Amino acid sequence: MTDALLVLAGPLAAFAALAILPPLRRSGKPAAWVSLVGIGISLVAAVALFARVHAAGAPSIAEIVWAPMTKGPSITFGLLADGVSSSMAVLVAFIALLVQVYSLAYMSEEKPAAFGRYYAYHSLFAFAMLGLVLAHNLLQTYVFWELVGLGSYLLIGFWFEKPSACRAALKAFWTTRLGDVGFAIGVVVLWSQAGTFTFTELFAKADSGALGGTALVLGVAGIYLGAMGKSAQFPFHIWLPDAMEGPTPVSALIHAATMVAAGVYLMVRIAPLLAHTPTVATVVFSIGVLTACLAASMALVENDIKRILAFSTVSQLGFMMAACGAGGAEAAYFHLVTHAFFKALLFLAAGSLIHAVHTNDIFKMGRLARVMPVTTACFAAGALALSGVFPTAGFFSKDEVLAAVLAGGHPVGFAILVVTAGMTAFYIGRAFFVAMMGAGNAEGHPHEPATAMKAPLIVLAFLALAAGLAAPFIPGLFAASIAHRTEAAEHAPIFVPLLGTAAALIGLALAWAGYQRRSFDPAGVRRSLGPLVTVLERRWYVDDVFEAGYRLAYLKISSAVGWFDRYVVDGVVNAVTWATWIGAGRLTALQNGRVQDALYATALGLVFLVWLAWAR
Repeated sequence: MTDALLVLAGPLAAFAALAILPPLRRSGKPAAWVSLVGIGISLVAAVALFARVHAAGAPSIAEIVWAPMTKGPSITFGLLADGVSSSMAVLVAFIALLVQVYSLAYMSEEKPAAFGRYYAYHSLFAFAMLGLVLAHNLLQTYVFWELVGLGSYLLIGFWFEKPSACRAALKAFWTTRLGDVGFAIGVVVLWSQAGTFTFTELFAKADSGALGGTALVLGVAGIYLGAMGKSAQFPFHIWLPDAMEGPTPVSALIHAATMVAAGVYLMVRIAPLLAHTPTVATVVFSIGVLTACLAASMALVENDIKRILAFSTVSQLGFMMAACGAGGAEAAYFHLVTHAFFKALLFLAAGSLIHAVHTNDIFKMGRLARVMPVTTACFAAGALALSGVFPTAGFFSKDEVLAAVLAGGHPVGFAILVVTAGMTAFYIGRAFFVAMMGAGNAEGHPHEPATAMKAPLIVLAFLALAAGLAAPFIPGLFAASIAHRTEAAEHAPIFVPLLGTAAALIGLALAWAGYQRRSFDPAGVRRSLGPLVTVLERRWYVDDVFEAGYRLAYLKISSAVGWFDRYVVDGVVNAVTWATWIGAGRLTALQNGRVQDALYATALGLVFLVWLAWAR
């Protein structure tokens, strides 16, 4: 397991060096290169690990005793290398490396100290995510899960001088913490019933019937609650759009293959347990479909290009969760992989646009295709993949999800997801035609970014277009870790890809007709749908409900804390002060200055001590 240890050691060593050596951290570019070397080592080791696992055709586990137990099995720390974890490690390290290369140019205007701090956070975040991916038990997963939350908090709030960034970081931290409470409870419940945290042992006990009933339902439900928070499922999706306050490369990292993917990855990992809890699986599916549809609808009226992509991420995560709930964990994982490529591409391309025109508003852009052809072509590749147009990667993985949902016996959910796919194509087409081909001219002097920013775009564009062609090899590649697709999913009706493609083309055609061809007036349609547009702009009022609850809880808690501080804490302090004052006044009577009284007291004390010694 040397390769697995190197996967973790690279970013961990980089973070340790930057954290322990302030001069190095404040050096600027040298600090960045330390981080790049660390994640580079991790990527090479991850590729080697993936190759070994694929050649062996079986998972590999290495573990050591973490906490010896006098009663029952000891708690172990271990690494699990199988088809899912090794491929996910490659994906995380690869995306992290591209984002760090991109950041060399994007963050170049930061002060050296801030630049080094940025890369230190990146290394910590990469280590935490890789540790989560390779963990072989639930307790270890939870430890790295919380470390991922810390890393995301630091990166989202990187520009802590901005109040909006601080609020966004806190919102992300506390919203995901709500789900993490459920995760912790679920882990404890499963351990109390099964006596182990290890995935393979939990799966074996669930298959044999030793783990089941209410304990299994509560345990899986608690773990799903944690996944809801990290993967921004309704109603915990509220933190993700606000997380756009962080630097754009951070958005690409969080939205592509790391933090938000952690929840889906966790559900894929515990798919054998989910199969034994059909009630929880139904909830997972229902919330996934609801999340996908609601997030896509909110993206229809958004003008901030990063928030459009953020809502898109929430929606695509809903697709993945729906597949997990329908029994298609493999389809969910396939979509997670392809989504990492085209969503990282879209965010980094959006970062190039923002870097050039200094605005996030798509309606303040326009005609950028003429002056930024490479960025435009890359954004178009990502948009087509997100829409699911043949033969992009998104086409294959989206149809796998739709086929899995239909095979799972959810025709209504299938229909909703097809409509959602059409909305997806429309809002990303709207963003493309307004920003790249719009009638207005962008302010300033837009230009292509530096090579450090263009190179990752080109690599990701190629993968977004071509990665889906590996679809025929996916079942054999991950069969050792995830159950095979059902017979119905493998032989999905021909109308599944036809409907998915038709929805994508209709959405793109409507966006082209309204925002490029001007065949109809989008502003007029918006005015005619005034009340609905208001609901969408207010994000279905979910944020308002959370904020009202937060304010109410804050007032109640602050009032209770104030009363406790005033009457209990201050009361105890005041009582001690009063007793000390009174006692001191009484004791002063003994200090009369007479030597003979002091001698009497000393003699009595000696007599008392002799008596104590004799009595003992």
